[in-house]
Amino acid sequence: MAQALWGGIMGCMLLCASGTSSAEVAAPAAPEQLAEVIVTAEKRAERLNDVPLSVTAATGDELVRAGVSSAADLEKVVPGFIFAASSYGSPIYSIRGVGFYDDAMAISPAVSVYVDQIPLPFPRMTEGATLDLERVEVLKGPQGTLFGQNSTGGAVNYIAAKPTSSFEAGIDATYGRFNEFDAGGFVSGPIAEGLGARFAFKSEQRGDWQQSNSRPNDTLGQRTFFAGRQLLEWQANSSMHFELNLNGWINKSDTQALQYQSYHPNTPGGLQTGIGYPNFAADLMATSVSANNDRAADWDPQPGKYTPDGLKRDDRFYQVALGANFQIADTLELISKSSYSDLRVDSPADSDGTALPNNLAILNGTLRSYSEELRLAKTPGDGGLSWMLGGNYQHDDTVDNQDVYFNATNTFVGPYTFDYIAFDSDQRIRTKAAFGSIDYELTRALTLQASTRYTDRRTHFDGCLSDPGTDGLFGQAFGFLSTVLSGTPTSVPLGGCVTLDLISNKPTRIDRNLNEHNISWRGGLAWKVTPDTLLYGNVTRGFKAGSFGTLPYIRPVQATPVPQEELTAYEIGFKATLADRTLQPSGAIFYYSYDDKQLRGYLNAGPPFGNLTALVSIPHSRVEGAELDVRWLPTPGLSINVGGTYVSSKVQGSTLVPTPIGVTIDVNGFAFPNTPKWQVVSDAEYKFSSIGPVAVFVGGSATYRSATTAFFEDTRDFDLPAYALLDLRTGVETASGRWRVWLWGKNVTDKYYWIHAEKITDTVARVSGMPATFGVSVSTRF
Repeated sequence: MAQALWGGIMGCMLLCASGTSSAEVAAPAAPEQLAEVIVTAEKRAERLNDVPLSVTAATGDELVRAGVSSAADLEKVVPGFIFAASSYGSPIYSIRGVGFYDDAMAISPAVSVYVDQIPLPFPRMTEGATLDLERVEVLKGPQGTLFGQNSTGGAVNYIAAKPTSSFEAGIDATYGRFNEFDAGGFVSGPIAEGLGARFAFKSEQRGDWQQSNSRPNDTLGQRTFFAGRQLLEWQANSSMHFELNLNGWINKSDTQALQYQSYHPNTPGGLQTGIGYPNFAADLMATSVSANNDRAADWDPQPGKYTPDGLKRDDRFYQVALGANFQIADTLELISKSSYSDLRVDSPADSDGTALPNNLAILNGTLRSYSEELRLAKTPGDGGLSWMLGGNYQHDDTVDNQDVYFNATNTFVGPYTFDYIAFDSDQRIRTKAAFGSIDYELTRALTLQASTRYTDRRTHFDGCLSDPGTDGLFGQAFGFLSTVLSGTPTSVPLGGCVTLDLISNKPTRIDRNLNEHNISWRGGLAWKVTPDTLLYGNVTRGFKAGSFGTLPYIRPVQATPVPQEELTAYEIGFKATLADRTLQPSGAIFYYSYDDKQLRGYLNAGPPFGNLTALVSIPHSRVEGAELDVRWLPTPGLSINVGGTYVSSKVQGSTLVPTPIGVTIDVNGFAFPNTPKWQVVSDAEYKFSSIGPVAVFVGGSATYRSATTAFFEDTRDFDLPAYALLDLRTGVETASGRWRVWLWGKNVTDKYYWIHAEKITDTVARVSGMPATFGVSVSTRF
């Protein structure tokens, strides 16, 4: 299959390079043609097929038809894009095997996300990004020169629908399984001379979909989500344009419960008994593996004793963004992008997959980010030269707290037991960057591209493991440990730090700095073989910033950050429009050389805690693969989109990594976690000839992911088997597009699949995918 994909790409590249016209290789032209897609992937408007990068773009209407309502659903339309959900609910995005998994709030991703080129620097900020879209553009491979560091995997740029020149409005409503009721809409139009506005909103409501293994009548999984956006556009005069974006969302949904997989004590033989301290080892070992049922899971029957609203989130986000464009001359433009983003998180998560209180954590914190980008851009003039110069400043303040309630094999120190700990990770991050790019036409068909960015990032970290400030049991335990190790009496006050200094063995708070800088760059050639055929080749280097992990710091050495990762990508690709604009194939082959890849791993902290989650760094690795994407209108009324990605990842050289179950293995030759070798996306729709004022359509999408694993491991506890999902839809719509009514089904075969597996304390638990859902949707436009 790999040979077939590579062969197909190379064959099409040779065909496109030959300059053969579509009339010579295709059947007679169909009356329908593929629409031209304009993108801003290089921070300027241009045809998608003229961009010498791997970019997948989908319009807002295509996203709606494919059932894409969140960033997680981009797997349905973007070859090579992978979504994973952490056990604590943080979304994880990766492209072509390059991503970064961690539960913490304040961790920089490897795939950056933007709305209208305004950054959403932390993945938990992205939940409302799909509201009222004109299109989405997914750029693959390092994008550091234009989109900054932390985009070694790529960048997702959502383009919001803009105010219209005349009054328009729309209403969308959905009712589906589990009593799902979604409603949304927009109002758009001019409000004064040169001033336009657009207001959009959506509300997503759904009942419980998960069922307790141990309590047949107990359910979980309610969805309560609201999002809104107010856009104002002001054309002050012919040379000045401003855009104000006020947006936000509220999420009060239940966190997903996990499915128990297996028992692995964090500290084998650890003390588990004591006055008022139950022994759960036998019960955990006796817990049955969840049946082959995507709805089955388990959680503490009384989560309300830890948090007033049980397992319900209370997360809130708002953003203020201002864009300004000044046309200085016919080919010279000054652009400013400013934003302030504020996220507040209060999210509980029961991550052991059982009804026992083995582990329940509450993430509580804030993420505040201010960014400013100023750039001067020259569009091509008579000389065929375009360039861009700019600078960027970003300041992030993060407070990432975790309160953990647990009865486990590592909740003791000497004769002292405890069931509640706290730890925090506060960071101040300041990033400065300067960047530039140049495009020069060597000939009318051959263009040279070069770009670079210098980035200076300074991070100050402050945090510790601490007594929660309630019963003082945790402070007593570590006061005892400090007394034994230091030889002098130690008393830890309520709420005090218990992280022990390596030399004095006395409680201390960790205060550290991480200062890094790098130079990202890209060089490439683009050859327009014909006006509708492009061949390109690029060499790109990108970086992801180093990170401090959020974990229980028993010793300050655990706060040692992982260094920034460096990825050098080599890629050649093609884009073509053939057969009278009814066929658009595109593809690429790529090779990534990877240094200091950051991964979520484990660290043995010694007794009593044993193996704890931590960040690890892989010195040398590589990724190689190929991609093919085809958009086709074979006959009037029928549209087909098919894409496939082959990714082979490999650790190069001997690298010892602690595993989740407490052993250390050499991962030389291992593939990356959460990196399936094969991924296929497809969508097809047939619209029958109009019957009176309406037309009937029927369609569906199918996706496939091959097997992978959640962590480096030589057991099968963390295996994520291959799976394929099928969605179907059928409905009617008016020729004008004013009305549309359709029936839909997602995962119609009710495929049971897992998207992650993790060990937090004494159990391995899985995150399952959604079961079959179905419903009816109505859309109208005025």
